[in-house]
Amino acid sequence: METVSKALSYGGVQGVYRHQAETTSCDMTFAVFMPPDSKGPVPVLWYLSGLTCSHANVMEKGEYRRMAAKLGIAVVCPDTSPRGDKVPDEADNWQFGSGAGFYLNATATPYAKHYQMYSYILGELSELVAANFAIDISRQGIFGHSMGGHGALIMALRNPERFKSCSAFAPIVNPMTADWSATAFGKYLGDDMDSWRAYDAVALIEDGHRGSDFLVDQGDADSFLDSGLRPWLLETACQKANINLTLRMQAGYDHSYFFISTFMDDHLRWHAARL
Repeated sequence: METVSKALSYGGVQGVYRHQAETTSCDMTFAVFMPPDSKGPVPVLWYLSGLTCSHANVMEKGEYRRMAAKLGIAVVCPDTSPRGDKVPDEADNWQFGSGAGFYLNATATPYAKHYQMYSYILGELSELVAANFAIDISRQGIFGHSMGGHGALIMALRNPERFKSCSAFAPIVNPMTADWSATAFGKYLGDDMDSWRAYDAVALIEDGHRGSDFLVDQGDADSFLDSGLRPWLLETACQKANINLTLRMQAGYDHSYFFISTFMDDHLRWHAARL
């Protein structure tokens, strides 16, 4: 593991790191914020970013460090996809390929070799972080934005024994049918739509998966609300499955990091109460 950069922030350390990942067959970059020194390993919160983003977007604009330092929580920010000259991509398509891995394990050629983000985060990256940072792996939470909110929800639903808390900002809750994800799912996973259900929060709940209670914040001025996000579908699925969902429609807020940073402290406190 190579250290790309380190900076002191609120008494803690914000670092950026790079390693050669076997899971994705390329170099991967990720960020870790470690809070100020405390007694023993600290809880860890995974943040998954959205389409077109990398580890850097939330690190630079998410405003999580002050509260994370106060609460004594480590925050890990993976990249959103494999990257590199040898990684297949569609350079003119922001909804697919680089920056758009959708946190799934691709099965279709030629994407299966590299686009294994689900296994990368839950396996290889988790092991690397646990081996190099003073985190308590028995206290893990996960959250994210948009495509990353989708990733957080599916990982929590499929791994309830691991993630003690889960929240999301404007998540894609039903990517099988959303405008900006269904095409990508077809390219990554092929035509067998039954296999898509493993990476769709609404479908996972319908199929019997359960997790912790969820917090979702959604701006009602989000331009993607009706075509891609549709939080009411998650609300209906949770109601039918008797899952506790706190869905907060935030008046006037859009899809940007101005929205995310406004409610970041609320989400960190939510996770801290459960970790």
